[in-house]
Amino acid sequence: MAQAMKIAIVDDEQDMRQSISQWLALSGYDTETFGSAEDALKTLGPEYPGIVISDIKMPGMDGMQFLKKLMGSDSALPVIMITGHGDVPMAVEAMRVGAFDFLEKPFNPDRMSELAKKATNARRLVMDNRALRRELSDGGQLMKKLIGQSPVMERLREDILDLGQADGHVLIDGETGTGKTLVAHALHAVGSRAGKKFVLVSCGALEEDMLSKRLFGPMLPEDAQLPAIEEARGGTLVLEDVEALSETLQARLLSVINEQGTPAETRIVAISNLQEAGRTSEDVLRNDLFYRLAALRITVPPLRQRGEDILTLFTRLSEQFSEEYGCDTPQVSAQEAAQLLQAPWPGNVRQLINVAERAVLQSRRGSGTIASLLMSDHEEMQPVMTTEGKPLKEYVEAFERMLIDNTMRRHKGSISSVMDELCLPRRTLNEKMAKYGLQRSDYL
Repeated sequence: MAQAMKIAIVDDEQDMRQSISQWLALSGYDTETFGSAEDALKTLGPEYPGIVISDIKMPGMDGMQFLKKLMGSDSALPVIMITGHGDVPMAVEAMRVGAFDFLEKPFNPDRMSELAKKATNARRLVMDNRALRRELSDGGQLMKKLIGQSPVMERLREDILDLGQADGHVLIDGETGTGKTLVAHALHAVGSRAGKKFVLVSCGALEEDMLSKRLFGPMLPEDAQLPAIEEARGGTLVLEDVEALSETLQARLLSVINEQGTPAETRIVAISNLQEAGRTSEDVLRNDLFYRLAALRITVPPLRQRGEDILTLFTRLSEQFSEEYGCDTPQVSAQEAAQLLQAPWPGNVRQLINVAERAVLQSRRGSGTIASLLMSDHEEMQPVMTTEGKPLKEYVEAFERMLIDNTMRRHKGSISSVMDELCLPRRTLNEKMAKYGLQRSDYL
């Protein structure tokens, strides 16, 4: 959910700051007022979740000094300056220092609201990007996103931790939609390069000339970016769709790798997204490049091999979409749980995300079933089922675990409430939670 934005109003004239505050409050903003720049600085910092509107002419620390202090603390904090009539040179200087914009007295309140909207939108984007960068640099948080207790997911997490500490290049392969880019982020975040640059280039999204310039340069004078090889120096360079590299670009990449020596100055993580049946990255990459990239290798498992992880993921995704759309989370029946487990999931986790969102929207409308979402568009609308049958016992246990997990989450770990809803004695509930690896502390 988007973070609520605040507006700090700084003006030594009480009537002015109150009138600005009242107008912006009527426009739906959360405001706070300060009678001096010194007071405001006690509250405003690099992570202030909002913007600042400040007068320029104030006793003590004036607006320009205040602006310079704010820009020194956080140059991305939007500050709107209020100037007196005829103070255009001062306003221009404020913009040069880093002000978002300025208002000249007497100003139109609608113009102020318009500027406040633009500034808060810009601030929200900055705060969201910072939060995303923090998340993508936090190995622990990323590993939590690799949900599942299936043996293949346990092994995947172990591989990430092991290879994350190594320093060689890595090849990540697997079916489309399995989360290979997330694995690349996790590899970077759990290793010694976690605080260094992480640069991702989608090789399949650019024409060869553009891709060559993006990877190796030379960049044009007006380009803000360095070539990816330079930009990622000391960190990690991720090449999505590495199989899209032409023979020429493969040769240049191999040359760069050979020049780096061992240990590599820049770690390259190559992601292969081959979808043609019977083809692998080894078939399309030149042998010498393939063996350099595949010195360390991770294969991300397809969703159909993850067993009851499918139900766990579906539950988490449904809860997220239900919160987003402001409705109740749809309850999954035993039959629907079996259908989720039986589906072949050719689109893997990406497909599961789509099904979970559509299931929530269907539930909100009070129509449709999960089975209808699992119908194949390519087989005359017949339900698609995996050819790998499972013993009935596995379906029953997977559904039972999901039911206890969902109920524990809904009641925030209240054992007595779960016992009442599921009509289970305490001993039986404890035994089943131990069997399925569920711990009460995870729900508190």
